[in-house]
Amino acid sequence: MRQLTVHELKARLDEEKKDFTLLDVREPWELNICSMPGAISVPMRAIPARYLELPKDQEIVVVCHHGVRSQQVANYLERQGFNRLNNLVGGINAWAHEVDPNMSTY
Repeated sequence: MRQLTVHELKARLDEEKKDFTLLDVREPWELNICSMPGAISVPMRAIPARYLELPKDQEIVVVCHHGVRSQQVANYLERQGFNRLNNLVGGINAWAHEVDPNMSTY
């Protein structure tokens, strides 16, 4: 599993070809405050029931608020056989502070 910085993710999102899945594991109330365009939402608590919906043949970048839940989800997915995983270090909070200062925070 790779630890991805917000600046690395920004560079990847700026590329014409988006060849990865952005997985946001925060709760719906958190998504109402801020979210990243193009992210699919599967709350952490729902991952055990829904992980089969995720593509095993594509890289996945897991995002949460600060990077703790996303790390736990990535660890879980790794145990389920996913091997192209990235944890967003600092989560969407780091994204808001370092990449998109106009994004709402909580």
